[in-house]
Amino acid sequence: MRVVIALLVLVTLYLQYQLWFERGGIPEVRKLEQALAEQRAEIQRLRERNQALAAEVVDLKQGLEAIEERARSEMGMIKEGEVFFRMTRPDGAPEPGRDEERE
Repeated sequence: MRVVIALLVLVTLYLQYQLWFERGGIPEVRKLEQALAEQRAEIQRLRERNQALAAEVVDLKQGLEAIEERARSEMGMIKEGEVFFRMTRPDGAPEPGRDEERE
């Protein structure tokens, strides 16, 4: 009986040694968990950065489109290579949708 108990104690000590000091033990698991947490934080930071950059791209595209539309409608500007056609009424009446000038 004592031999069995001694054998069980030795097996328990061996398993505890492996758990605390060998490769794949608790210290290595803690290091891996810390590395995982750092990588998740980095991924979140990069996601937020990508979202900010995507929003900036949308703002720039819409901003340029708004500026271009304003230049076309208010200043009569056209892009290089475009041809501009202005349609007028033969009787000199104002175009529909345009306010008449009042004296």
